[in-house]
Amino acid sequence: MAAGAAIEQVRREAAMGLVEKPDGSPLTDADLAADLVIRAGLAEAAPGIPVVCEEGAACEDMSAPRYFLIDPLDGTREFVAGDADYTVNIALIEHGRPVAGVVFAPRDGRLWSGAEGCGATRQDGAGPARPVRVRAPGGGLVAVASRSHRDAATEAFLAWLGVSETRCVGSSLKFCLVAEGGADVYPRFGPTMAWDTAAGQAVLEAAGGAVFCPAGKPFRYTPENGWRNGAFIAWGASRPPIAS
Repeated sequence: MAAGAAIEQVRREAAMGLVEKPDGSPLTDADLAADLVIRAGLAEAAPGIPVVCEEGAACEDMSAPRYFLIDPLDGTREFVAGDADYTVNIALIEHGRPVAGVVFAPRDGRLWSGAEGCGATRQDGAGPARPVRVRAPGGGLVAVASRSHRDAATEAFLAWLGVSETRCVGSSLKFCLVAEGGADVYPRFGPTMAWDTAAGQAVLEAAGGAVFCPAGKPFRYTPENGWRNGAFIAWGASRPPIAS
């Protein structure tokens, strides 16, 4: 939550220090401020576990058996545009699998967390944490999709599924919406990076969902795959056959 507070401080001051990274994505002072807070907190709480962050991941070895993977500000485009769909993502990776994760939405104080074998929760501000679970199958399928990265492959997949409703949400909030039963499926065929998805995947899987590659294999974070993700489909409890 301290990282979220740092982000909101930059937003209120309206001095974002916006620059464009070599890949064309934006970087702000809020990204950097949150990064410092998270690194300091993890160094104190778990000093023996390496920390891999978006801004330094290119220099990191992905083969470590255990590490934290963080995105200090997921949804920077939404943040810059004044939208509320941005998050802080922190995941614990073990042997290529996200076994625990936290997703925090700084604008309204929503916090999702999940860990393998422990379930998932949502906490709203200072209120109590309550368990969340993917919704049971039944009725029309509800999909959630990127607000700013819809593509032809996504549209074709949603048409193939025959979804009854599609909700557009930014950042890793899409995983959280499926985790708490607000949607059934989140397909992503456009580009994402490992730090964009690991925390949300951990929360979703702790809530009873699963994330697969389009061919049906579990979605993992390994040196063979690299930091740039391939396509994936995040499911709640309803899991129709995967399109070939």
